[in-house]
Amino acid sequence: MNDSTYVLEVNHLKKYFPIKGGVFKRTVGHVKAVDDISFKVKETETLSLVGESGCGKSTTGRTIMRLYEATDGEVILNGENIMELPKNKFRSLRRNIQMIFQDPFSSLNPRMKVRDLLLEPIMTHKLAGRKEALRMVEEMIETVGLSKEQLNRYPHEFSGGQRQRISIARALILKPKVVILDESVSALDVSIQSQILNLLIKLQKEFDLTYIFISHDLNVVKHLSDRVGVMYLGQMMELAETDVLYENPMHPYTQALLSAIPSLDVDEKKERIILQGDVPDPSDPPSGCPFRLRCPMAFDHCAKEKPSFLEKEEGHWVACHLFDERFEHQREKQQQPETVN
Repeated sequence: MNDSTYVLEVNHLKKYFPIKGGVFKRTVGHVKAVDDISFKVKETETLSLVGESGCGKSTTGRTIMRLYEATDGEVILNGENIMELPKNKFRSLRRNIQMIFQDPFSSLNPRMKVRDLLLEPIMTHKLAGRKEALRMVEEMIETVGLSKEQLNRYPHEFSGGQRQRISIARALILKPKVVILDESVSALDVSIQSQILNLLIKLQKEFDLTYIFISHDLNVVKHLSDRVGVMYLGQMMELAETDVLYENPMHPYTQALLSAIPSLDVDEKKERIILQGDVPDPSDPPSGCPFRLRCPMAFDHCAKEKPSFLEKEEGHWVACHLFDERFEHQREKQQQPETVN
């Protein structure tokens, strides 16, 4: 894989939801669900987005898919900014970027048999005649671990794990380049989770897929990912290769998240970092660093300026004033104990 080859680039992406108020329902504010994030995804890699509930990771995925229209920013797919395309033109390119949702039942039409669910995207995009399309459907359903006989059933006749396999088949039938997986295994039993994860890894190698994996399960993320991006209050806090992030987390928020991962080693002594307070209201975020109100390492300047997203080591990015050389003297001065005359 050529490290310089990116299949998807997200530049300064924002998604603000308007807050309506008053008799005339005027816009009185905005919920800043995604607030100026940037990242790139290499071909055939898995980039995971993690963070607490409400951090904006799912909204990021849906905005990339244009299920939500972006407030600002670019999403470049194979060199083309899909945010600028009119909807009719983007529809033809959507086959290159697909999404698999957390609840497969809600994403599958209950009135359609599985065969028709898989045929529909092929016929919509005019990828093949009906005879060839039927062959593609039969081949794909077996690829995801189901049988041709099950094509005549309806979604309600399957288990949750089987329905997720159908959702995977429906997304891959168009041979996309990028697949966004939004909590796609979190609703499944643990034993079924491992089966689906192994299937996703197998399909990625077989079809040269690029994954954006959205999850709150840090054990699953570690198993599946090449790189991990940590989000908080709609902003990217840290981004690094998986092994580097788990072994050397820089941002205090990342350190707190990783400290909460349960360990199977009963002898391992692990210090749990307990964050104080709740996640701030995204319609009224704090000034400066969004994490400063809960950060045990915050100092004066954290309230004055939003941290820059800096590459402190090759491929390891962090948005934290603790790693900004401009404020080294100020940090040291604040951390020194006061002397009593």
